[in-house]
Amino acid sequence: MATQLTAPARAGLGATLRAKRRILASAFVGTTIEWYDFYLYGTASALVFNKQFFPDASPLVGILASFATYAVGFVARPLGGVIAGHLGDRIGRKALLVWSLLTMGVASTLIGVLPNYAAIGILAVAGLVLLRLIQGLSAGAEWGGSALLSVEHAPAGQRGFFGSFTQVGSAAGMLLATGAYALAQAFLTADQFQAFGWRIPFLFSGALVLVGLWIRLGVTDAEEFTAVQEQDRVVARPVVRVLREHPRGILVTVGLRLVQPAIYTLMTVYILGYLKDRREDTASGLTAILIVSAIGLFSGPFWGWLSDRIGRKRIAVGAAIGVAVLIWPFFWFLDHGNLAFLPLVLLVGMNILHDAIYGPQAAWFAEQFPTELRYSGVSFGYQVGTVLSAAITPLVAASLLQAGGGQPWLVCGWFVFLAILTTAAALAAKDPARGRAARTALKEAS
Repeated sequence: MATQLTAPARAGLGATLRAKRRILASAFVGTTIEWYDFYLYGTASALVFNKQFFPDASPLVGILASFATYAVGFVARPLGGVIAGHLGDRIGRKALLVWSLLTMGVASTLIGVLPNYAAIGILAVAGLVLLRLIQGLSAGAEWGGSALLSVEHAPAGQRGFFGSFTQVGSAAGMLLATGAYALAQAFLTADQFQAFGWRIPFLFSGALVLVGLWIRLGVTDAEEFTAVQEQDRVVARPVVRVLREHPRGILVTVGLRLVQPAIYTLMTVYILGYLKDRREDTASGLTAILIVSAIGLFSGPFWGWLSDRIGRKRIAVGAAIGVAVLIWPFFWFLDHGNLAFLPLVLLVGMNILHDAIYGPQAAWFAEQFPTELRYSGVSFGYQVGTVLSAAITPLVAASLLQAGGGQPWLVCGWFVFLAILTTAAALAAKDPARGRAARTALKEAS
């Protein structure tokens, strides 16, 4: 006989569903805004910052200096992750997420009004570096809190899917950032874009932050974490404790980060400068990035959903091997291929290989650590791995390209090296979603 829900039960179920939707919206919208701001800088570093802030340098040195300030934000991320991890494991995830969003929005808006080198000289460079540091601290705090807020609210057997909404925010942020610059370039002349057009997307972030704050202020921490507080299991120094008691989890999460953010940086930042230098083309790159970012809104959740069913490990290993094999024809295509097919090439690199690793990552990282140490563990591993890959990849790639006499094969070797390390980390990681565990969790959820 079918069970009928009483009116209070139906109301309670509706409230629960609304709360879950708000959690997913918070993870998606908040992370979208954070990464919109963060990626604006990456795009600007490839297109305009060398002229705005390093005008006296040669083209190559200007690009290197521009990418160096881009890397500063990544270097600050581990510190942001450590601070946020310590506080987030003690006072909760929500409070840190509100502050990280507000800080990122203020820093990005100030970049939009920062005078260039021609106006105030070296102070412009100092201001740019300082604001990039603030962006990095904010980004370091953001991911761990957003990932845990979505994963810890997830029903059994759906952590990969729920966590993917945090990951999708990255694709949406890139979509907005790239779209903002594409629109600016479409409606402004090259001189107008260099003079003031590049500032408009930074100023727009202020309005977006207000939307994100409204959503985030309406969420609560998950019962999984509040139980830690109620049972007096809060750790005094969670960062120290997680490093001492869970070194394997730290090494695994660092390793899982190595090839994925490097591929992202290659295909969304480095590629713009590469095509501009080698083929005098930036429009093709921006258009292709826009397309694959839109597809990423769906491919990320797909890989998260699939990882709940077949496990995270086999997906990540297959994707890392794919990177090691396909990086060689990728660079050949950039030099010699028909750029009309660039969206298809980036679809393989981003929506298949990159997203297969990135989509399930929030859940997989959370599964490596206990609740009371989880914010510290996932933030530290995620941010350190990012610094060791994405932060230095543009500089390493530019240096290896020069060392190779303009040929990209040494650059390809760098990505193969990172893919090998990620494969080893994936094989060593815990995978609770695999096999029988996944089927049991899914049965409980149904």
